[in-house]
Amino acid sequence: MAMAMAGVGVGSTSTTSLPEEEITLTVKWSGKEYTVRVCGDDTVGELKRRICQATDVLPKRQKLLYPKILPSKLADDAVLLSSLPFKSSLRMTMIGTTEDDIIVDQVESPDIVDDFELPQDEAVEIKDKHGNKQKLRRRISQYKIELRNPCREGKKLLVLDIDYTLFDHRSPAENPLQLMRPFLHEFLAAAYAEYDIMIWSATSMKWVELKMAELGVLSNPNYKITALLDHLAMITVQSDSRGIFDCKPLGLIWAQFPEFYSSKNTIMFDDLRRNFVMNPQNGLTIKPFKRAHSSRDSDQELRKLTTYLLAIAELDDLSTLDHNNWQSFSEDNVKRRRHQ
Repeated sequence: MAMAMAGVGVGSTSTTSLPEEEITLTVKWSGKEYTVRVCGDDTVGELKRRICQATDVLPKRQKLLYPKILPSKLADDAVLLSSLPFKSSLRMTMIGTTEDDIIVDQVESPDIVDDFELPQDEAVEIKDKHGNKQKLRRRISQYKIELRNPCREGKKLLVLDIDYTLFDHRSPAENPLQLMRPFLHEFLAAAYAEYDIMIWSATSMKWVELKMAELGVLSNPNYKITALLDHLAMITVQSDSRGIFDCKPLGLIWAQFPEFYSSKNTIMFDDLRRNFVMNPQNGLTIKPFKRAHSSRDSDQELRKLTTYLLAIAELDDLSTLDHNNWQSFSEDNVKRRRHQ
């Protein structure tokens, strides 16, 4: 397991930073120097994400040390950087293991079970908050989506989570295929006729690529994956009732491919509704696929969702639908909406 320490110099002469002030950090890692830029309204969690992007040390593996700042402050991902007394004359130390170990102990990741539904007025506030829109703009400039296959004109966009959506990542198995959600390939092949498909996971790109390759998703001849996105594409937002959490802003995709995708032709499946808090009108909360060995024979979620996806594919604006009531949707709904 490769351990390393990185020294970080802060490119700001003030002891504290204004909320929107850019902070430039120089990170020394394995004999090389990297420049990391964050803002005062970013959190420690975002700082770790930026360091991860530069060094391949996952945020959960990073331990940050800085003179005159309690280690507990730097261990709390919700702390705002503007509240920390950075000085240009002092250096931060990061201790952690490289991402090469992620494949070995991915199962050590905590199981996220505390999903929640925000009150409508609070959800709207998060989506429209100026600071969150700024974070999205920064992410758009920082994160480049690499296309594995070309975007197709006239197709809608389906964005899919991995863990508990397509794959049970917690149950033990000798072969990853034993943990694959039933009807996955049939679902993707059917959806591909009308939708481009992107996979977006809150894990590392290395894990995303490995898992999708093991499940045969990247090599199936009946469909193609347009792009893969990882945790670095996410942003951090704050809720009055639920605190700080990460989410998946679809605006990142729309901004990079505006000629193909928008809120009108995009739908995202995720088992955590918090992940589409920036785009609630485009999210569908899928039933989590857990305990694969006992639920494999009874899970019909992807088969049923195939029918829903194909039924709504001919509509001009998917954002007008209440996707979380998809099970009560029918062909008659499509006909009525088409003639409105």
